Amino acid sequence: MPEQGCGGVRPGAGAGPGLEVVRAGALTTVQDAGRGGWAHLGVPRAGALDGAARDLANRLAGNAPDAAVLETTLTGCAVRVSGARPVTVVVGGAVCRVTVDGRPVAWGAPVRVPPGAVLEAGHALHGLRAYLAFGGGLVPEPVLGSRSADLLSGLGPPVLRDGDVLPLGAVAPGSRLPAAGPAPWPGVPGELVLPVHPGPRDDWFTPAALRTLTTAVYRVAAQSNRIGLRTEGPPLERARGGELPSEGMVLGAVQVPPDGRPVVFLNDHPTTGGYPVVGVVAASALDAAAQAAPGTPVRFVPA
Repeated sequence: MPEQGCGGVRPGAGAGPGLEVVRAGALTTVQDAGRGGWAHLGVPRAGALDGAARDLANRLAGNAPDAAVLETTLTGCAVRVSGARPVTVVVGGAVCRVTVDGRPVAWGAPVRVPPGAVLEAGHALHGLRAYLAFGGGLVPEPVLGSRSADLLSGLGPPVLRDGDVLPLGAVAPGSRLPAAGPAPWPGVPGELVLPVHPGPRDDWFTPAALRTLTTAVYRVAAQSNRIGLRTEGPPLERARGGELPSEGMVLGAVQVPPDGRPVVFLNDHPTTGGYPVVGVVAASALDAAAQAAPGTPVRFVPA
């Protein structure tokens, strides 16, 4: 009996319209708009980290903005189109080389990929995460209303591996691609500027620490992931010791662990945590965090 991943990814099976993963890359997952509204049950939201890139890639592919896409990390991925029809594909987000059967094709614009051909999104040249939108969208089985992979709780499709097969949805009748023209892809930040509101536990830090938070330059740490953007820089001094009982956390919460370096919670963040939250970054400011590579300067500024 073939192995069945939670969320409908089937290794090595499937003959209908779909995709076979030829090269999964460092970390490739299925993501849509996420599963908001379940935090009271301890379920994170998940979803594409760079929501604006997902929306634009889908629009250019003729899909609804929140259709499920592939999110790659740094090294891209390669997929083979199965089934009888060509598939429209848009690769956006992080800038990378895109090929079909080894021939260069456009990045950030619709590309028709014939059955049996291999589309490859290469190593990120600028940015960190690329988004691959396919005409009809990816349709693995939804979990709690979302097809997104949640790396913390394990909900949704698992991290993709070589040989996995993903089903594709049908293209809506009458669906048309947008008129040709340059798409306004946002640039990759050379410096990540995050407006921050005071957090519920800012009184756990000294006045000097609060000044440091909004004046010092931090850098994106290599340990960052879909759960949180970790930083390197001056530690924030506590005004009081001890730890908190676990309390609810929101997207963009700036939590400060014992080493004093701020961590910005991203889409796969836990729903509760026990370290004090010194501030909260608005969700609308976090798309850029998805594309900030390790070493990128980070400034927290008063919102």
